[in-house]
Amino acid sequence: MIKKLEPLLYRVEKPARYIGEEMNMAKKEITPGMVRYGFAFPDVYEVGMSHLGMHILYQLKNAEEDIFCERIFAPWPDMEALMRTNNIPLHTLETFTPVKELDFLGFTLQYELSYTNILNMMNLGGIPFLSKDRTEADPIILAGGPCAYNPEPIADIVDIFIIGEGEEVNLEVLRLYKQYGKANKAAFLKAATAIKGVYVPSLYEVTYHEDGTISSFEPTQADVPRTIQKRILPVFNEAFFPTNFLVPNIETVHDRAIVEIFRGCTRGCRFCQAGMLYRPIRERSVDNIMEITDAMMKSTGFEELSLASLSTLDYSKIDELVKKLVAKYEDQKIGISLPSIRLDSFSIDILSEIQKIRKTGLTFAPEAGTQRLRDVINKGVNEKDLTETMEQVFSLGWNKVKLYFMTGLPTETYEDLDGINEIAEKVCYLHKITPVEQRMLGLTVSVAAACFVPKPFTPFQWFPQDTLEVFEEKQRYLKQIIKNRKVKFNYHGAQQSVIEAVFARGDRRVAKGLIAAWESGCKFDGWLEFFNYEKWIAAFDANDISVDFYAHRTRSYDEMLPWDHIDCGVTKEFLIRENEDALAGKVTQDCREGCSACGVNSGLIGGLC
Repeated sequence: MIKKLEPLLYRVEKPARYIGEEMNMAKKEITPGMVRYGFAFPDVYEVGMSHLGMHILYQLKNAEEDIFCERIFAPWPDMEALMRTNNIPLHTLETFTPVKELDFLGFTLQYELSYTNILNMMNLGGIPFLSKDRTEADPIILAGGPCAYNPEPIADIVDIFIIGEGEEVNLEVLRLYKQYGKANKAAFLKAATAIKGVYVPSLYEVTYHEDGTISSFEPTQADVPRTIQKRILPVFNEAFFPTNFLVPNIETVHDRAIVEIFRGCTRGCRFCQAGMLYRPIRERSVDNIMEITDAMMKSTGFEELSLASLSTLDYSKIDELVKKLVAKYEDQKIGISLPSIRLDSFSIDILSEIQKIRKTGLTFAPEAGTQRLRDVINKGVNEKDLTETMEQVFSLGWNKVKLYFMTGLPTETYEDLDGINEIAEKVCYLHKITPVEQRMLGLTVSVAAACFVPKPFTPFQWFPQDTLEVFEEKQRYLKQIIKNRKVKFNYHGAQQSVIEAVFARGDRRVAKGLIAAWESGCKFDGWLEFFNYEKWIAAFDANDISVDFYAHRTRSYDEMLPWDHIDCGVTKEFLIRENEDALAGKVTQDCREGCSACGVNSGLIGGLC
């Protein structure tokens, strides 16, 4: 394989994507009975190598003597064309083994618009798309990640879905497989349903009403659970975390070391799927984080460390942690970076500590332009938070600020859009009145507006998405009103968001449209230069798939949703209550201030909240 591949490397952009041999790459002797697992990231190398979950599961599985986890990324179109011309199948980076020879091909589902890349990678590997068309000689197709919480759009394609946090359940599935092997696929799949967090879609049947909504969802065999409960790590401080990160061959999207300091969120933003799925909040101790960080920095040589979580400054001992990290790494010039920061949790002391090493960029997410709409989405940020935070930022010499918003949120009006411009102007004004030495640095305010997509297991899962025409009109309006030359306005493609919504809220019937779209040439749909809306609509039309039915339709509380057989811990009653509170403009308190009775604690032994 490598001999056929080498001559092609001189003819492609970034050949280092395809050569492997990174620092800390796993190397194993392949022995009889070893489980061969391919971790497949359905995007290009630079994106996949930035994904924390890949690093965790890669090192976790390779710590097992009888499991060999290898990586597969989607080849860029230039390399794909050469692979097809030269009859080179999709293969792993570690041993250049064709993926068809593996026991498992496991895809991470981070983004619905990666689904055509899954098909493309399977096709490059010579693996039939539909599970019913594959034989025992083919690898078992496994998938997990946030999009797996609505597995139905690709349920006819995937053999096993992992629902929830994967550290424990992945190993349980692979150990079970060793008892059965390739020759007993059907028996293995049936046995796997006894593992909490495992969903085998071929063992369930769906029926529909005449109006297209779901009538029933039933297991087809005895002893197959009717409801699939998510897996969760109850003691997060003791959870596995890799200290020997793979060091990529080329610059990646997030070219830094990452440590996950806690999992979950207590804020309860009503649009945020992650905030609902990863409840309850669980933290690592400061000592545990320092131990992990020390080993990681020694084994990688990264010059920046990111503290990862859904809301990093909500870590209960963030001041102590940052001060210890800065004290340890200041002399080595290793920067500390934080993900998107909530305006109401900003700390001038923490920022002062971070800038002792270097300014690593600041991103804030007000999400909505007015207080009314921020209350609807339960953002919990007000004008005072914005003013005080920006004054602090500018006083320390920061002159580049990124602000994230969403358009199309439930109940949004044009007054809310005006508020986005008003916030940007307010930020510019606050910089203008800072001392002259700060003003001399200049100012750049980046305003980014994404399109709201209603996601499963959020209070807004019943809301319709704005139509394409409405999204585009709102984007034109914002472009017209944002005139300050210091403000750079960017927006996410509305066409992509509409297709995303179809799969976010889709059922099994949309798979035909997915396959048809791939057949027409769709792939890398998350990349604007490759996305083709017309091809998607043609594929849907040819298969009687209505965009309005899936994306733009209000759903009633009593409708059976495609993901109702999944238990994410948060009850439907809580989501309905939150939806009603949103319409009333009523704010729900932070979980740290009092329990909001979401239901997640009742399903966990001993309770974690």
